[in-house]
Amino acid sequence: MDPAALDDWLANSAVRTRHQRRSSADAARLWAAAGAVCLSDAGTLSRLVRWRIPGLRTNQTFREMLANYPFCLLDEGEHWSISGLCGRIWTMQRDYPRLDGPDDFRDWDEPGTVRVLFAHWVTPDGDGSSIVSEARVAPVDRRAALRLRSLWVVIGVFERLIGGEALALAAEHAER
Repeated sequence: MDPAALDDWLANSAVRTRHQRRSSADAARLWAAAGAVCLSDAGTLSRLVRWRIPGLRTNQTFREMLANYPFCLLDEGEHWSISGLCGRIWTMQRDYPRLDGPDDFRDWDEPGTVRVLFAHWVTPDGDGSSIVSEARVAPVDRRAALRLRSLWVVIGVFERLIGGEALALAAEHAER
């Protein structure tokens, strides 16, 4: 996947995170291992995700989670996938709208909300491969931008600490 293609989905993001992990495994093996990482495998990240999205099964894979409500699988290929989520991510309510496909994500413009893009891909890297995770958040309007900025002040520090947790697990599983 060409990372520049993400701009077609969400170019004007206020928040952008990126994590990368190298593995000695080839791209196919690393992608397969990433698809098998369950929420229960990732301690801190799992607790945070399940706290924000109640009702997720602990034995659910991250790939399954990102392909089902409240997320929407936007596009995928042999070693990559892009998912989206829209709504008020700063509330404690699970009031995310159901997106029926890529067009719903692209057209989303409800005031006071954001669009969130999650992209994951694996690329060859020397005699192994690398897995990359990128997230982007774009507010729909000024009010959402202010709320997002306030939220990011609180969680931005933690994101840097746990954002690569699932990637490290995928690399570890691929190398077994």
